[in-house]
Amino acid sequence: MADPSSYRPRPGEIPDSPGVYRFRDEHRRVIYVGKAKSLRQRLANYFQDLAHLHPRTRTMVTTAASVEWTVVSTEVEALQLEYSWIKEYDPRFNVKYRDDKSYPYLAVTMNEEFPRVQVMRGQKKKGVRYFGPYGHAWAIRDTVDLLLRVFPVRTCSAGVFKNAARTGRPCLLGYIGKCSAPCVGRITPDDHWDLADEFCDFMAGRTGTYLRRLERQMAEAAEDMEYERAARLRDDIGALKKAMEKSAVVLADATDADLIAVAEDELEAAVQIFHVRGGRVRGQRGWVTDKVEEITTGALVEHALQQLYGEERGDAVPKEVLVPALPDPVEPVQQWLAERRGSGVSLRIPQRGDKKALMETVQRNAQQALVLHKTKRASDLTTRSRALEEIAESLDLDSAPLRIECYDISHLQGDDVVASMVVFEDGLARKSEYRRFQIKGFEGQDDVRSMHEVITRRFRRYLAEKEKTGEWADGEGLADDAGHPNGDAAPDGGAAPTDGGAAPTGGRGLTDGQALTDGPALKDDDGRPKRFAYPPQLVVVDGGQPQVAAAQRALDELGIDDIAVCGLAKRLEEVWLPREDDPVVLPRTSEGLYLLQRVRDEAHRFAITYQRAKRAKRFRAGPLDDVPGLGETRKQALIKHFGSVKKLRSATIDQICEVPGIGRKTAETVAVALARATPAAPAVNTATGEIMDDDDGAPETTADAPGEPVSAGTPDERRGQER
Repeated sequence: MADPSSYRPRPGEIPDSPGVYRFRDEHRRVIYVGKAKSLRQRLANYFQDLAHLHPRTRTMVTTAASVEWTVVSTEVEALQLEYSWIKEYDPRFNVKYRDDKSYPYLAVTMNEEFPRVQVMRGQKKKGVRYFGPYGHAWAIRDTVDLLLRVFPVRTCSAGVFKNAARTGRPCLLGYIGKCSAPCVGRITPDDHWDLADEFCDFMAGRTGTYLRRLERQMAEAAEDMEYERAARLRDDIGALKKAMEKSAVVLADATDADLIAVAEDELEAAVQIFHVRGGRVRGQRGWVTDKVEEITTGALVEHALQQLYGEERGDAVPKEVLVPALPDPVEPVQQWLAERRGSGVSLRIPQRGDKKALMETVQRNAQQALVLHKTKRASDLTTRSRALEEIAESLDLDSAPLRIECYDISHLQGDDVVASMVVFEDGLARKSEYRRFQIKGFEGQDDVRSMHEVITRRFRRYLAEKEKTGEWADGEGLADDAGHPNGDAAPDGGAAPTDGGAAPTGGRGLTDGQALTDGPALKDDDGRPKRFAYPPQLVVVDGGQPQVAAAQRALDELGIDDIAVCGLAKRLEEVWLPREDDPVVLPRTSEGLYLLQRVRDEAHRFAITYQRAKRAKRFRAGPLDDVPGLGETRKQALIKHFGSVKKLRSATIDQICEVPGIGRKTAETVAVALARATPAAPAVNTATGEIMDDDDGAPETTADAPGEPVSAGTPDERRGQER
């Protein structure tokens, strides 16, 4: 715990001007970002008697080891820079509203030749029209199902669309009149785009004009005695009115506004937002946050506005934003909103009438959300705390293991051996810090050696990070297997950040220590994420006494003696400790055992998912994959030109050179690679006994190509062989 006076700036150093400041801890991680109209006055508030500070503010300033600031010209610039840095560094002590971007939207992909209506979550994309958010995806589908009768816009995926275009047959929606079937040319691209634009206009609230037009067309059809058309228009009008009834009118003047309400106590705050478009509630969302420092309702509103509109432009920012309290000062925030919209935005507190009544409804929703969240969290916190205490007591640890790392080895009969590392903090999975490894030191099946290698590589990286930051004394750095000091050792692999938890793409593929995402807790010298920077209090391995001994031996060889190790054996769920002949048996009803099981099962799931992905990738490989310098585009060109790998194998070098983009040197390399590849036995149709050939254009199967090995057995047997 640091003394704030040790890093307090000297008198006169802090400028009396607008700016943004950052507190960093001893590892140079950014832990708090703030803005101020006067940096001197604002920072002085942090360096007063600790007894006068809010408890969480006191924790923040004693965790910090330094403070730095950046001067800007105006308060609007300070607001923009603060938002950018909070998004970049994800400081642990800043207000962060949980559950953002988890709500589904109704999206229309107006950036495509044939726009598609679909449900979307996550980051918004350019050229896509969004409506919502909605509380549930089924609410979107119900609305779309009603509107497709009147606006038969495409809803199918790209794969279904291409397949229908290839076969010349539309999907079921095309036959029942709920899709205009642009895939088979029943409507031109321009007409379909206009249809999607009308759909967007209706969803945006411009309903009156369209309904009146349909009613006029229905009356004209009845006068002309076109009764079937009139009946169809009547049903269309009924469907539209039914869709409109799903969102009742709350503001009679067809207002476009967002209403934000806040319910709070000393520790937490809940925010509820109602999105009103055309006088109707079109969407609702809610967030919950911890109050890390003493903060006013106006400041909570300001943070909510930043999160709500930080990535928005144009009409996504409404003309009117109604709030329970105004930020102080309000002018920079109002100017920032106006810049994002491109025109004036009214930010105010409703005083009377329908808007005040609707704000009271939003406030009640916020209050109920806070009560529900506290009820759930109290139960969760109690259970997790008890589990961590039981683990500490059973394993004779000095304190509760707030950070637990678990390792598991996975393979299929000794092939594609991989390992996983999962992280639990405060009893909760920290998926952004999961890592996965390829076993490189040897080939074959040996779980004990694999565990020793993974633990060694993970904690060698940890020691390298300590040495880099100066926490490891000079000359004490350990050498790797080749004799290179840790600080100079080549990294084991790249950690490519990805979005939404998806597996990384591009680069060298999945390598040692590669992460799903780089989590906000691991930061480099600039406060940005990095890997393997912090040690756990407890290492759990999936296995019994041999695996535990291997993990402990790896730590001993690295000179690490302050990390506890245990193993959880599946057979009797026994907990094994290093250098102990008998396991620790926890009661079956123990919360500590349940947490260890969750950690172990998550590591097993993560490892076997990675192993299956690697195996599938290997099985999909073909002889052309081994040709150096031959990319995916030219491989596809070769297959398209010759029709199959079999025909390509029988082609001459001159014939291969006829393919666009293939030179003579590449053609010779392709011919040599195909000559070396051994064709697999022909496939047999088990129903007819017919020998299948690959002349239909499918790539030929080789010994290195798709398909499970014959010895793999049935799917159930293969699952039993997987580790």
